Amino acid sequence: MNPETTPAALQKKVSGSSFYAGMRVLPKAEREAMYAVYGFCRIVDDIADEPGDEQDRAAELAAWRADIDTLYAGGPPGRAALVAEAIRRFGLDKADFLAVIDGMAMDLATDIRWPDFATLDLYCDRVASAVGRLSVKIFGMEHDTGVALAHHLGRALQFTNILRDIDEDAEIGRVYLAREHLEAAGVALDTPAHVARDPGVDAAARALAAKAQQHYDASQAILARRPKGHLLAPRLMAAVYAPILRRMVATGWHAPRTRISVNKVALLATVARLSLFR
Repeated sequence: MNPETTPAALQKKVSGSSFYAGMRVLPKAEREAMYAVYGFCRIVDDIADEPGDEQDRAAELAAWRADIDTLYAGGPPGRAALVAEAIRRFGLDKADFLAVIDGMAMDLATDIRWPDFATLDLYCDRVASAVGRLSVKIFGMEHDTGVALAHHLGRALQFTNILRDIDEDAEIGRVYLAREHLEAAGVALDTPAHVARDPGVDAAARALAAKAQQHYDASQAILARRPKGHLLAPRLMAAVYAPILRRMVATGWHAPRTRISVNKVALLATVARLSLFR
């Protein structure tokens, strides 16, 4: 991280994350760019999720959007100085940064509750696959292959997080499980708390888990072809999160649920293993 453009509090958050450990496998320039992108994502995600006046938080997202626009137009970057060097070095697309902000704005505009699957998929494209599209440019992947990997791996990871965070999301008034899956499972769509406790959530979650697994499989097929680029980082993310999905499928989603977290020791062991066989 560049201490000149990264606030101290954000440096602490990034350095304490499992993402930080995973991205350390990259060469320095790519690693610093990924930390900048991750820092950007953490900031706008906190704006959408943390308590506070909704208009003030919407204004903060709008300010970030304006600074990204100004940076790409060649003006003073303001907040976007955080990602300026990564953009310059790796040719990152403005549309992907704006897509991430659009995704956070969806959370801010209204607490997302049982969206139809098309809306859920759009949300995941913005908050996850758009980040993937930024990442694969930093990894040096060819355009079409990188976009396909970002599409599949981004959705796989985001669906996994949704399935892992059902209770935490319900506590803040959100349910990201798809309306179609919940209705097919006979879940009454009344309040997030009631939905989270409904026995039918298990069937709805399994429907989303099946889609997540399809995306993991598609991601693995792309990575198995050994395309151009620094592939260790995406392989690592898949290797860490796909087993979390399998563990949840094995235990199910009947309440009470125990949240499965990333084990940092296991993460480091996976880094070592993948480094030997890349």
